[in-house]
Amino acid sequence: MYRTEIVPDQETANSGTPASSSNAGQEKRKAGKPRLQYAALPFRFGATGEVEIMLITSRETRRWVIPKGWPIKGLEPHETAEREAFEEAGLRGCAAKRPVGRYRYEKRLQQSTVLCEVAVYPFAVTTQRKRWPEQHQREGRWFSAEEAANAVREEDLQRLIRSFGAKGASIMTGRASRTATKTLSRLKMREAAAGPVG
Repeated sequence: MYRTEIVPDQETANSGTPASSSNAGQEKRKAGKPRLQYAALPFRFGATGEVEIMLITSRETRRWVIPKGWPIKGLEPHETAEREAFEEAGLRGCAAKRPVGRYRYEKRLQQSTVLCEVAVYPFAVTTQRKRWPEQHQREGRWFSAEEAANAVREEDLQRLIRSFGAKGASIMTGRASRTATKTLSRLKMREAAAGPVG
């Protein structure tokens, strides 16, 4: 079910931000090539065992999206997805090492838009922190898989969420249950060494 691991785009992998250039001709040549991003698909199981998906609002348009960001130097794609889930939604948990799928969307920049291709990594949520970096910039809400699919705008993401809600979570559950405790212990040790987190 999972697709082949996506290799980070060399234009963005070293900075954590989209590459920019003052050369208009160079930008024009690259206009048709989508920029790569990594996303987390945060999920948990409800009281009756159904899959629930957390969506967050985008900062500018306030539409429902999933946590995502540019490749980050030194992090694997699924680790980048985990970091975005924390920074944008305050979520801790365990991401799959392979994406469940991908979708494309137009991202707004200051004076233009850029086509992005997003690799989506299932993210089994174990807890949500009381405070996180973008806490006051976004809203977050748990949805049923069908409600989440209806809430997002991108058709490919809608299909991905519906498919995952129906069967994809079962593939992730085994790994999540085996590694979540170890992951959280490692995070707690790291945070204790770094001091209090705002």
